[in-house]
Amino acid sequence: MKGRVLIVAGSDSGGGAGIQADIKAVTAMNAFAATAITALTAQNTRGVHGVVPIDPAFIVQQIEVVLEDIGADAFKTGMLHSTEVIGAVAGAISRLAPSTPLVVDPVMVASKGAHRLLLSDAEAAMRDVLLPMATLLTPNLPEAEVLAGVPVRSEADMRRAAERLARLGARAILMKGGHLEGDRVIDLLFHDGDFDRFEDARIQSRNTHGTGCTLASAIAAGLAQKLSLRDAVARARAYVRAAIETAPGYGGGLGPLNHAVTVKPG
Repeated sequence: MKGRVLIVAGSDSGGGAGIQADIKAVTAMNAFAATAITALTAQNTRGVHGVVPIDPAFIVQQIEVVLEDIGADAFKTGMLHSTEVIGAVAGAISRLAPSTPLVVDPVMVASKGAHRLLLSDAEAAMRDVLLPMATLLTPNLPEAEVLAGVPVRSEADMRRAAERLARLGARAILMKGGHLEGDRVIDLLFHDGDFDRFEDARIQSRNTHGTGCTLASAIAAGLAQKLSLRDAVARARAYVRAAIETAPGYGGGLGPLNHAVTVKPG
């Protein structure tokens, strides 16, 4: 096991997304996962049915005690829910570990689209406070539209939005193109002024719950293990694709991935 990732995100009682997916993904990458839980959700494959936020001071305490004892080689943030939580988390990371790589997954709406996981009045805090701290920002296209303030309907739009997000302060942006129509899925990694383009055949599956959480955490594990950004993204994408292809098919809605696809039982 190599590399320590401190994940700051919400819990998913269904186990397919959130902290549960994050821990599984980091472990599958042979890294160590620690957590600071920001909210509890009553959630399954059909959607989010309730949210209980955690007090920001307690979130900060979780971060503090993990860092003082275990440490972290990378951070990953997911569901932060409110302006107060974003400010508290950003302040703790800036104060305690400002040079540690930070992967920001700007979680805004649950996969089923019916429940907001980021309050609308917190979008400005995500853009203005946390985004400029990001080593890597991993928005899907609806999230990129909100943060960049421009429509994203094509690959050319993805490129323009990524450049705009870079101007807002993110050091690198992975634009996830899964929301575009077509038989191919295109993701764009914008870093150091250039684009790396990843393209694969679309996997026809309903088992896609937690793909964003899983991808961002797998990338964070790679950064914690000192992989280059491009290599960390490429490895994480391959892992997520394999996890979708071998998904167990649980639940009646958007099913979870096979996070253990890399695990070979003895």
